[in-house]
Amino acid sequence: MPSFKLAVSARGALMAISLMVGVAVHAQDVKLMDGVNPRPGDARMTKPGEFKKNEHWKIGMSHFGVNANTWTVQMAHEAEAAGAKDKRVTKFVLLDANLNQAKQVADIEDLIAQKVDAIIVTPLTSTSADAGIKKAVAAGIPVIVHTGLTETDAYTVDIQGGGENFGKVMGDYLVKKLGGKGSIWVLRGLPAHPEDINRYKGLQAALKGTQVKIVAEDFGKWQYDNGKKVCETFYLNNSKVDGIWSSGADMTRACMDVFKQFGTKVPPITGEGNNGYFGQWIATGADSISAVYSPEQGAAGVRAAIALLEGKSLNKRYTYEPAGWDLDAAKKYYRSDLSANVWWPTALSEQDLKKYYGSKK
Repeated sequence: MPSFKLAVSARGALMAISLMVGVAVHAQDVKLMDGVNPRPGDARMTKPGEFKKNEHWKIGMSHFGVNANTWTVQMAHEAEAAGAKDKRVTKFVLLDANLNQAKQVADIEDLIAQKVDAIIVTPLTSTSADAGIKKAVAAGIPVIVHTGLTETDAYTVDIQGGGENFGKVMGDYLVKKLGGKGSIWVLRGLPAHPEDINRYKGLQAALKGTQVKIVAEDFGKWQYDNGKKVCETFYLNNSKVDGIWSSGADMTRACMDVFKQFGTKVPPITGEGNNGYFGQWIATGADSISAVYSPEQGAAGVRAAIALLEGKSLNKRYTYEPAGWDLDAAKKYYRSDLSANVWWPTALSEQDLKKYYGSKK
């Protein structure tokens, strides 16, 4: 009998190990997006089958502001395209908070009332979606968060683009380029948005212990027009600057245009994977680096929702912290046949790229 008990115990242990391995493989089988990996140090995972539902899924998305800039527009397109690609998703409901916190609160309530099978949230602020996330999860609806932070961890899956890494990649580039000393302008994104706060933290980490000083700073709101106004103001106040740290989006292209209109050389400047910026970078040969923050995160959120509804196990938290791109990478991605408003990398089909960005704007 003792040997029988031992055999049973060994078999049970083997089954337990097999189950653990099976869960791990389950999560690894789900490809959310290139560069997205489980967050180190956080082993929490959803249970296999926890959110499994029969096909004909309705997926909802609460977007903090579709028209905030061209990147947010494309992120919405990426999400919609990922939903349309899977025929088991019979309805994709995208609600636009239009940069209004109260509207985002109401939008999440609306999606819960519609009894969607999963909700994707891109928070406007670190608290704008917290109550709704808790309520949705309590109702048995899985919630995937990306492109913005929350103060709650009640969400089911979190995919974060590593804002601090993004800002530091660009800050480190300027510090190295300037030899550790000099003056820089700083163009920040949307005030109070978690991504802007974290990107700025990354810049501060890069500047710590150096003699690189910020001599002008303002919010360009990640938009071309606002970014251009900020850069023009900086230039007219004092055009002498050693480098420019731009929090990405359309602001880098706008700032490069300011120097072009005044007929002066663009100083070392940081940017993000925008087609228009890549075209300018290639044409001018400016000293620059592109941090990577793909709008494909919209599709990654949908893929995570689908995986959960299939009954697969996912990590609770994922991180997205790719290295920056040099001029060779810009040349690889740049498309002269597409408008300035497309962002790289993308999961959009060639058909969708031509549909949305087929002519210069």
